[in-house]
Amino acid sequence: MSENSFAMLLLVIVLAIGFDLVNGWTDAPNAIATVVSTRVMPPTAAVLMAGTLNVLGAFVSTKVAKTIGSGILDKSAVTLPTIMAALAAVIIWGSAAWYFGLPISKSHGLIAALAGAGMAAGGISVLLWAGWRKVFEGIGFSTFLGFGTGLILIVAIYWIVRNMRPALVRNVFGRLQILSAAFMAFSHGTNDAQKTMGVITLALAVHYGWTDFKVPLWVIFLSACVIGFGTFFGAWRVVKTLGIRLTKLEPVHGFAAETGAGIVIQAASHFGIPLSTTHVIGTSIMGVGASRRLSAVRWGVAGNIVSAWILTFPICGVLAFVLSKLFNLAFR
Repeated sequence: MSENSFAMLLLVIVLAIGFDLVNGWTDAPNAIATVVSTRVMPPTAAVLMAGTLNVLGAFVSTKVAKTIGSGILDKSAVTLPTIMAALAAVIIWGSAAWYFGLPISKSHGLIAALAGAGMAAGGISVLLWAGWRKVFEGIGFSTFLGFGTGLILIVAIYWIVRNMRPALVRNVFGRLQILSAAFMAFSHGTNDAQKTMGVITLALAVHYGWTDFKVPLWVIFLSACVIGFGTFFGAWRVVKTLGIRLTKLEPVHGFAAETGAGIVIQAASHFGIPLSTTHVIGTSIMGVGASRRLSAVRWGVAGNIVSAWILTFPICGVLAFVLSKLFNLAFR
C-alpha cells in the first residue's frame, strides 16, 4: 500500500463528503418543501427534523449502497482517480444547480458520472447491465409512480373529506402533514444517503482489494450525518422552488404529495433501486397540483426543473469522462 494510494483514498472520501453535502443542499430539502410552504412548520424546525430523520433512515438498509458500489461498474476496471472524477463532476453540476435553486437528481448525476468516468478508463464494457436495469426502473418509479401516487392520494382524500368544513380539513391535515414530512425525510435517508455509502465503500474495496462488498458502520454513520448537516445549512433555495414556486399548496396537498413520495421511495429502497427522490417529490407535487386543474401547476417552473433533470445525465457523464482522463494522467 503506497502513500500516494492512501492519499488518493483520503481525497476520494473528502470528495464523497462534499457530494453528500451537496446532496443535503439540493435533495434532502425535498422532504420538507411542502411542510414549510404550507406554514405547518417553521423552516428551522422542519430542517432539523429532516436532518435527524435522514440520519435515522440511513441505518435501515444498505441495498441501494450495494447497487451503486458494485452494480454499476465492473470493479476490476475502476480506479481511485475514476471515482474521484465521478464525485467531482457531480459536485460541480450540483453546486451550479443549487445556486439557481434547481432540485436536480444527485442519484442520476452520480450514476451518469460513474458511467462517464468508468468508460474513460475502460470503455463501455465496464458497465454492468444488472445495475443499469435498476437505474432505468428507478426512472420509471420516480417519474410515473410519483405523479400517479400523488394524484390518486389527493383524489381519494378529496372524496373522504368532501363533507368536512375547510377549516377542519386544514387543521387535521396540518397535523398529519408533520407525520408525512417526517415519513418523507426518513424515506429519503433510506435511499439517498446510501449513494455516498456506496461510493466510499467502492473506494475502500478498490484500495484494499476487498472481494466482499460490505458497508462499514463508520461509513454509514459518516454519510448519514453529513447529509443531515448539509440539509440544515443549505436547504432553503430548493424548498422555495418546490414548495412555493411550483404550485400553491395547502396542508392536505402537502400530506398527499409527501405520503405518496414516501411510499414510492420506500418501495424502491426495499428492492435496492437507486431512484431520484427529487423526481419523486417533484412529480408527486405536480400530480397533486394537477388534481385541481392543470393551470394550478406553474408549468414554466416545472419545465425548468425537468430540463435540469434531463441535462444531469449528459453533463455529469461528459464532465466525469474528461475529469477521469485528466486524473488518471495526473495520478499514474
